[in-house]
Amino acid sequence: MNYKIGEVAKMFGLSVPTLRFYDHEGLLPFVNKSESGIRVFTEDDLKSINLVNCIKGAGASIKEIKYYMDLCQIGDSTLNERLDFFLVKKDSVLKQIQELQNVLSTIEHKIDYYQVAIKAGTEEVHRLKKKDN
Repeated sequence: MNYKIGEVAKMFGLSVPTLRFYDHEGLLPFVNKSESGIRVFTEDDLKSINLVNCIKGAGASIKEIKYYMDLCQIGDSTLNERLDFFLVKKDSVLKQIQELQNVLSTIEHKIDYYQVAIKAGTEEVHRLKKKDN
């Protein structure tokens, strides 16, 4: 099945200019164009776009994503490099997760703080607890 750029943009929550930019930057090297120059997306192209979004979500720059896509085009001789690319991205994502866990912990602490203060009708309840300790 083939898809038009507007359909693909809607599927992924991207703008049409973003998809055109991705294509222009070489992030979608397999996308074909019709005789009139209109991009025609296939199921495989949708998988590539999903992967680009994933890598982007892992904090990769456009340059890094282009590097990975170039490796894919070269073929099997780059399998080790592609594995290394994802091992580095995995480490980056794990660090992001830890940072977000720390943020979540602080937010949960503040939620508890305010729930106790609201129940007591004052923040003084927290100052009294500190004096008792």
